[in-house]
Amino acid sequence: MTRIQKYVAATAVAVALVGAPAVSYAASQGKAASGTHQRVTEAKAAVVEAAAKKAPAARIVAPGEHVKVPGGAEIWLTKEGKYWTTPENPEPQFRSVVDGNIDLTQPGVSMQSEGVAGHYFLSGLYYGGKGTASRVTVETKSAAVRGKLLELAGRPGWGVWYATAEVPASDDKGGLGYVEKVTVRTTQGKVYAQLKLN
Repeated sequence: MTRIQKYVAATAVAVALVGAPAVSYAASQGKAASGTHQRVTEAKAAVVEAAAKKAPAARIVAPGEHVKVPGGAEIWLTKEGKYWTTPENPEPQFRSVVDGNIDLTQPGVSMQSEGVAGHYFLSGLYYGGKGTASRVTVETKSAAVRGKLLELAGRPGWGVWYATAEVPASDDKGGLGYVEKVTVRTTQGKVYAQLKLN
């Protein structure tokens, strides 16, 4: 065969191969489209699941386990609620989850604020939301601050958030006028619970 004959033969085979899947696809278009949709849906589900696994989660603590916060505060949880101390106030303070003051079946966030070594120590309960609490953001008049979450094992339906924020020179309300919003989000990025202060 001459070089031109080989080129023409190779081109004919290539055209036949390229055309074959198109004919096959046209013959079973409904089945192929359905299979493709299912694969795309499964791929999206896998991406969402992988993102959820990589999403931050609340730190699981044992009842009574003390967690040290930068600035000298400490937090610990029991089945009854949240305890904390600060260097300025070493006597334990307490917020109950069993005294009837909060409804664990409805999404909610509480907040306590104390000055600690030139910062605000902000903390509170979160409860009642749908999904798995993953992260907390505290929006202040000057910046957004990322906090941390604590929970007891066994998905009790509540947990504790905490963060530290700079004290602005003009603030004289003990942090309550400085903080605008506290938002707890799920591993999927949805709002688990939110507190709006201003």
